[in-house]
Amino acid sequence: METLDEQEWRRRAEAHERRVRAWIDPHLSRRQARRAHPVEDFLFTYYSFRPARLRRWHPGAGVVLAGASGFGPEYADVPGGQRLDHAALLERRTAMVEWTARLLRATAGRGGQFGCFGMHEWAMVYKADAVRHGGQPLRMAPAEIARVVEARGVRCSHFDAFRFFTEAARPLNQLAPTRERQAEMEQPGCLHANMDLYKWAYKLSPLVPSELIADCFELAREIREVDMRASPYDLRELGYRPITIETAAGRTEYAALQKRFAERAAPLRARLLEVCEVLMEIDARV
Repeated sequence: METLDEQEWRRRAEAHERRVRAWIDPHLSRRQARRAHPVEDFLFTYYSFRPARLRRWHPGAGVVLAGASGFGPEYADVPGGQRLDHAALLERRTAMVEWTARLLRATAGRGGQFGCFGMHEWAMVYKADAVRHGGQPLRMAPAEIARVVEARGVRCSHFDAFRFFTEAARPLNQLAPTRERQAEMEQPGCLHANMDLYKWAYKLSPLVPSELIADCFELAREIREVDMRASPYDLRELGYRPITIETAAGRTEYAALQKRFAERAAPLRARLLEVCEVLMEIDARV
């Protein structure tokens, strides 16, 4: 058990709130005004972690908050303060912790692939009657988008991207990802696998330190920007220069960014795996 004195845990809680409000407050303002943003709002609309939960700070498992009382329903009184009620939380989370650990370990243990060039976003609009971000223009005509997809092909290993492909695009994918095969197919070069570190972190909240969740959110936010810049959508009016993956220069740029994200995701994946392993040790004792 680690103990945080009251001054330290209050400082960390306040710092976390300041950090995440820079992302949350603009989103809530847009939501109130009924204005959607295809990049900045994505992490709040696609993922299920509500802004209020992202804003709430937790120290993670195995930490005593000295002098704390009434910190929340997930906490238990201990001598000198409070800590998370591990037994109650892990009673309904054990399977999720074990599954997440297997996925993270398997993904980290294989080499990254950097040749997909973001074609998953193109496959989501390929021969579509209506596109997901209908309020945004496309960079080229539907027939030209189809020509690019058919010429380049698609090699997507991530099920939660593949499931949004149009019916016409699915047979073009060289791989066949499924939910059941997720742990054997995900690889650390995939933008969506690295974006999803945020999902795996928050699904174990409050057992994961909030700072780690925010670190994963920050990376996912930057990845989303690149994801959309490389898509067929034209977001120049929103200030996003396209990454023209239909050209050799654009593909080179995309692969370089993909590698950079993989490097940044690796320590986050390792930290999250370490949390899972600690939780499994705690679960074995409680």
